[in-house]
Amino acid sequence: MLTWRKSSYSGTNGGDCIEVATGGAGGVPVRDSKDPQGPVLVFSAPAWASFLSGLQAGDFSEL
Repeated sequence: MLTWRKSSYSGTNGGDCIEVATGGAGGVPVRDSKDPQGPVLVFSAPAWASFLSGLQAGDFSEL
């Protein structure tokens, strides 16, 4: 069973948020928090780690 958690940056205003799940086999599941029954993207663990490193380094600050 997947356990979903919302981004700590999401706030309470219902804005553009993602949820990430733990407990998934074969990757890191990600979904739109506004559409929990919608599609789920699954990233490999190395790809997800690279994405998080990029966030921490400010690589996406212009987005």
